[in-house]
Amino acid sequence: MTRAWQAQLGGIDAITISTGDILDASLEADAIVSPANSFGYMDGGVDLAYSRYFGWGLQRRLQEHLMEAWHGELPVGQATLVPTEHPRVPWLISAPTMRVPTPVPQTVNAYLAFRAALLVAQAANEGGAGIHTLLCPGLATAVGRMPPERCAFQMHAAWLAAHEPAPFQGNLGALRELHYRMIAGP
Repeated sequence: MTRAWQAQLGGIDAITISTGDILDASLEADAIVSPANSFGYMDGGVDLAYSRYFGWGLQRRLQEHLMEAWHGELPVGQATLVPTEHPRVPWLISAPTMRVPTPVPQTVNAYLAFRAALLVAQAANEGGAGIHTLLCPGLATAVGRMPPERCAFQMHAAWLAAHEPAPFQGNLGALRELHYRMIAGP
């Protein structure tokens, strides 16, 4: 995954690529991205590691928030913010890469999830949340079985979409071409 990130995201000054345990005690951040499912179950993959680290109350808080704000289901392409109640990483951004645990290799779900996570962080900052550093694992690469190169390509496209004006607005052909390139990979 790190080689794919380096190839796609390595030239972006605001991004630091690392390998190893995302919950390493030496890492601190304002928020961490959960590539969970739409229903907030955090009992598999990297989310299981999050639940063990932050405590199972995090899954409960996320699911309560989803019931209150999202009628119990956060669609792929949306993200939401909940407190971790942990001083080292105070916020969790839930950005589902799949509705339920299932392979999603031929989708743009990594793009949709990362774009949503970035936009939620930006919106939270407008409200004074102070999310300036974000930890993010590979998206849809474990249970989702998306190849790392495809994930990294989609994350790069999401970064651009969240930080630059929409370059293809008004050009459906170019949007369609990018969509299919994201599915096929770099």
